[in-house]
Amino acid sequence: MSHDTNVPVVPRTGLKLPAELKSSSTRKTLHRQLVESLDRQAMQNLSEPELRHLLRRNAEELCRRCPDILNPIEREALVRELIDETLGLGPLEQLLRDNSIADIVINGPDHVFVERNGVLEEAPVKFRSTEHLLAVLQRIVSQAGRRIDESSPIVDARLPDGSRVNAIIHPLAINGPLISIRRMGKTRIGVEQLLANRMFSIDVLRYLASSVRGRSSIIISGGTGSGKTTLLNALSTFIPHNERIITIEDTAELQLQRCHVARLEARPAGIEGTGSVGIRELIRNALRMRPDRIIVGECRGPEAFDMLQAMNTGHAGSLSTLHANSTRDAIARIEVLVGLNSLQLSSQSITRQIASAIDILVHVERSADGQRRVTQLSEVTGHQDGEVTLKDVLINTDSRASIHSDSTH
Repeated sequence: MSHDTNVPVVPRTGLKLPAELKSSSTRKTLHRQLVESLDRQAMQNLSEPELRHLLRRNAEELCRRCPDILNPIEREALVRELIDETLGLGPLEQLLRDNSIADIVINGPDHVFVERNGVLEEAPVKFRSTEHLLAVLQRIVSQAGRRIDESSPIVDARLPDGSRVNAIIHPLAINGPLISIRRMGKTRIGVEQLLANRMFSIDVLRYLASSVRGRSSIIISGGTGSGKTTLLNALSTFIPHNERIITIEDTAELQLQRCHVARLEARPAGIEGTGSVGIRELIRNALRMRPDRIIVGECRGPEAFDMLQAMNTGHAGSLSTLHANSTRDAIARIEVLVGLNSLQLSSQSITRQIASAIDILVHVERSADGQRRVTQLSEVTGHQDGEVTLKDVLINTDSRASIHSDSTH
């Protein structure tokens, strides 16, 4: 096979650009040409840096052949886009490279939004079509070993960097695929940064630190995106280094700042509908793994009963998060979730289990301007008349809030 001496040598086929190429179809045509230029078998023997170098070389040659419709800046942007489309996640790659983005929300191919500093804004990217968006979604799902189709239209997955992905497609999503990506930060957010961001006062920090060191079992409640997981990660710094921690999550996103951590992740059913492993099974198995503390990433179902059992059987100091509107609402939610475990449990039994297992509840909220803040701290003081009794120890919701003087650990 002969090659033009001015054209980089590429596997299998030469690169050709139709003379009638128009600006509106540039990206789709060039991407097809780039894919056709590659020998899939030869690509398997290349490392990722070598493959990216090959793709860049071929893409640059393609773009140089249409100087009338692409200036140098446009060509460089298009080269990167072609590489992202071939090796990565297409338009999402541009957003995933931006570390200031905390969340990516996709409402069909034409509406992509990102969250920066707690504020949602429209992103300057789009997908070519619903089919293009579905192709990118299938790439995400397949990499994570999950599946999504009309018979199973909802999926939770994780990107290689740890970012959490939730997607829902037709027939449940009417106007195109809906995808949300919760980014996993490149750097861990410590208590110093949370203190600087006024998530809590120094008094609240000291209270929480002494509570963790003193093996108090803690539930962190709040709404979606309020900072529950971030706070849990930060509080893990106060767990002594000689303690063994086992984390259990539906989709792994915890970044505990400790070395002795064993991580477990639930698994959904496979294509055949078998092989699922839930949070409850993982909690029960974790009890056989010699844990000092068990951390459940989020409690949202009947596993609440198993979590309470763990806290009550020698694993004090365990932690979890929960969706709720206040610390008192968190207790009510736990009662409901534990009740899902067995209808044979009386309300009095559930109340006693909760009062015995949980020591402290921490509630976090996110305001309209994106500020995340601890707004309520409550201690479980026991149970009376069939209800769990709480004592609020956070005086107010201001970042300078202090702790009642009679609350000590």
